[in-house]
Amino acid sequence: MNELADPKEERLYQRLTDILSDSRGRVARSVNTEMVNAYWRIGREIVEVEQLGRERADYGALVMDRLASRLRLTGARGLGVANLRRMRQFFLAFPEGTSQAAKLLDSRENIRSTVCIESPAARFHPALGWAHYCALMRLSKPEARAFYEIEAARESWSVRQLERQIAAMLFERLALKGDSARLAAEGQEVSQPHHVIKDPFVLEFLELSEPRSTHERDLEQVIIDRLEDFLLELGKGFCFVGRQKRVTLEGDHFYVDLVFYNRILRAFVLVDLKLGKLTHQDLGQMQMYVNFFDRFQRLDGEAKTIGIVLCSEKNEAMVVRITLPEGNEQILTARYQQCLPSEDELRERLTRDRDDAERVLEHGKA
Repeated sequence: MNELADPKEERLYQRLTDILSDSRGRVARSVNTEMVNAYWRIGREIVEVEQLGRERADYGALVMDRLASRLRLTGARGLGVANLRRMRQFFLAFPEGTSQAAKLLDSRENIRSTVCIESPAARFHPALGWAHYCALMRLSKPEARAFYEIEAARESWSVRQLERQIAAMLFERLALKGDSARLAAEGQEVSQPHHVIKDPFVLEFLELSEPRSTHERDLEQVIIDRLEDFLLELGKGFCFVGRQKRVTLEGDHFYVDLVFYNRILRAFVLVDLKLGKLTHQDLGQMQMYVNFFDRFQRLDGEAKTIGIVLCSEKNEAMVVRITLPEGNEQILTARYQQCLPSEDELRERLTRDRDDAERVLEHGKA
């Protein structure tokens, strides 16, 4: 930069560089979108030719080998046998030439998509590239594929973030609440406090030792060190506010482990980290924090503060029922684990939680 440059000239220079940067980004996105559409069209052509050649048993097995060899002679890149097979799979996964994320984008922008099988065009969400769709195609469940595509587009997930959410079984954890059809059609909704809760939260990225050999302050520090990953696991709309936020009452100081703000719910979200089993003292302390933020931090027009007690052992049924008032929606509890769950583990935990809840109801009636 020329230190003697005229300020007006410098502002003009900055505007020009912004325009060029924005233009390059648009060109890159356009090229990426066109590549995705072209790969879908290639997949369609392969499937149609394979279907015509069904009478020859070896035709389908050999066609892509021959195509790859001939395309290699033209200097075309990225058209080896493996990628051609992915393009074929891409068409089979999205035979209409469009996707749920693109349909939602169309409805938001009042665009009517008229793509059909005879059309040379295809329509996929411009925020997602070929690597995103390669990750999505590995999913066998159409509803899970639709959900992850919607969320990846809405939340601007990188390929790494998308693969992490798939590995962490985000769809399965949310679908355990019984709304898999809505998740596949619309993605994750965040309109009520309980929508921010996943059970369990998966914190495999923290790479901690066993919980019993870890202090709560160690857990907090490593979360701060991997804050971007933790925000991804928390979900939609979270912004980090601070750690160890002091609450002073009549000269006594207390500290909230982590404070976030959710811009969708328009509410503070307080997180307290606990090792071991949930206790009534943990809930009482969080209730105090929530009351303090509601009375002294919350602005007019903002929703009530949400408190989450995140513990490694969630034995909550009777504790929550006795400690918190009926109709409580502000104090939430969830378990965290440091390894990726299996679907069987998730279902077993759901069954156990339901059994605990039923026992509490039976006890209340007794």
